[in-house]
Amino acid sequence: MRVRARNGVRAVRGGERIVVEVQHVTKRYGSFTAVDDLSFEVEAGEILGFLGPNGAGKTTTMRILTGYLPATEGHARIAGFDVFDDPIEAKRRTGYLPETPPLYPEMTVAEYLHFVARINGIAAGDRTARVGAAMERTSVTDMAGRYCGTLSKGYRQRVGLAQALLHEPDVLILDEPTAGLDPRQIIETRRLITELAGDHTVILSTHILPEVSQTCQRVVIINRGRVVAVDSPDALTARLQGSQSLYLQVDGGGDDPVAALRGIAGVAGVAAADRRDGVSGFEIEIAPGHDVRREVARAVVTNGWGLLELRARQMSLEDIFLQLTTEEDGGEPDGAVPVGPPEEADAPDGGEADGADRIEAEERTDG
Repeated sequence: MRVRARNGVRAVRGGERIVVEVQHVTKRYGSFTAVDDLSFEVEAGEILGFLGPNGAGKTTTMRILTGYLPATEGHARIAGFDVFDDPIEAKRRTGYLPETPPLYPEMTVAEYLHFVARINGIAAGDRTARVGAAMERTSVTDMAGRYCGTLSKGYRQRVGLAQALLHEPDVLILDEPTAGLDPRQIIETRRLITELAGDHTVILSTHILPEVSQTCQRVVIINRGRVVAVDSPDALTARLQGSQSLYLQVDGGGDDPVAALRGIAGVAGVAAADRRDGVSGFEIEIAPGHDVRREVARAVVTNGWGLLELRARQMSLEDIFLQLTTEEDGGEPDGAVPVGPPEEADAPDGGEADGADRIEAEERTDG
């Protein structure tokens, strides 16, 4: 069902507004396909983690969503506006923090944010209040008079986030927002991102998997330009877990517990996990439909072993990520060299880089 509203065509599903729509998006550079038939949606107020190994196409997808790159095929919409059919309206509803914040080193923080407010069309009478609120929210008020070029990495990230928030966008697209921050700054940034949910829809690209577990309701995992999974971390774990397993650590007093453990009904397999100073750890695979914890504990007591640890093992997000991104990873075909148009990026010295070398470098370092 489609609903016409003041700010464009919005997709409505199950009573929830779909704010970001990516439909069959493909991006090719000559014979190289960086993004391959990518589709996903993000609901209002949601924090979506966008994951993938280097070169998977994450940054390319974000550049398409922000209107920086055109898609070869497919459509991307922000709050109902196609990012290329209605680029101005889509960008008004998007705040973007690239991996390298777009700061002007010769401006002070306050000057830079006022400049961004002006080019975002914020009314002159509202700019001071908006800039002050953004600085306070991102904890950079004390840096207002400092030149951007003198800021630390952490403060650069915070000022970059402030500029993305200034025009109060529907959607925030954050590419590695905690890269280079110290542990305290990472915690503060994660807390801020969590607080932004509800007021904003957030797409968060990161290599830091615990960050996704702590901040995101859903994840999209891509590999070689294709979606390999879209779900919540818990649902992905349940879907990929397969047979359950236990970790058992005992002081066996020189005994080998493997035979006794394998004899328990419902135990599908036992493998030694670690052994040190008479203490042994075991991975116990459980057949579907069985709960063997009581029997394992009884075997430990009966045999006189010292029970040091017994716990269920769950797949971590790292396990899920590795499983999904290595199943079909066959490497790039020989001779596949991505080639892009010269205007898509500038060389570091401000001149034009060779298209093949530049796009290859961008995709290899895809953040």
